[in-house]
Amino acid sequence: MVKVAMVSDLHFDINKVNTKQALVYQSRWLKENQIGVYLIAGDLFNHFDRSLAFAEKLQKMTPNTVIRFVAGNHDMVNDISYKDLQKPLSATYLHRKHYDVPNTDWRIIGNNGWYDYTFSAVLHRPDDAFWHWKRAYWIDGAIEQPMSDPQRFAQELQVIERQLQQAQQDNKRVLFMTHFVPRIEYLHITSDNRFWNMANAMLGSVRMGQLLAQYHVKKVLFGHLHIHPAPREFEGTLYYNQSVGYGTARRREWLTATFQSEWLARVKVIDLSNKSE
Repeated sequence: MVKVAMVSDLHFDINKVNTKQALVYQSRWLKENQIGVYLIAGDLFNHFDRSLAFAEKLQKMTPNTVIRFVAGNHDMVNDISYKDLQKPLSATYLHRKHYDVPNTDWRIIGNNGWYDYTFSAVLHRPDDAFWHWKRAYWIDGAIEQPMSDPQRFAQELQVIERQLQQAQQDNKRVLFMTHFVPRIEYLHITSDNRFWNMANAMLGSVRMGQLLAQYHVKKVLFGHLHIHPAPREFEGTLYYNQSVGYGTARRREWLTATFQSEWLARVKVIDLSNKSE
């Protein structure tokens, strides 16, 4: 049996967290709780270099815990190109890669993810309308890419499907980690032109949930939405959103007083074991 701790959307810089203290505290907690794998589903900083540095420093400080993260949209805003995001930059960066949990039949597959506007299909708008709205109002407008959003998502979906096919061939149960939202059930949707209906287009894809159900993925960790849902099961897959979110004066999403206490409240520990155990 291996303990896996899961969290997302730490937003260290926006929350003005002392990262040296966070490294010490999280490393100590991981050791004390004998965590085998620590997963972070994106949005550590608004700079990819700082997100990668945090994961690598934490790995060095906690050698008996495997540290893995994927990039969220905030991580992609600065210090990284689209081309470099696809590279195996570090053992800690799990995008388009996998990690087989020792002494179990579990495989953790990671993909940053993206979106294709299907969450806002009810608006019946052309893709260009969502693209221009994103460029004007959404932080992702600062993220350069050589293709449209639906094209980018379709590319990632193909990569994920190949990984899921290989996991089936290898008789592995899958814990899938991504940043963007894989199920429309988590969203508030109406058919008018309110802000959130356009923003929904940039949150994820209906097709991701369909693919995960098709391949009978057992567990999914995602982020992006700063909400506090209990784990939910859809079509045989158990979904976890463990976002820490914002604790600023303008956007107070925390249920506790400090980053440390909120992180402790949001980090989720699950056990992965062999089928025979």
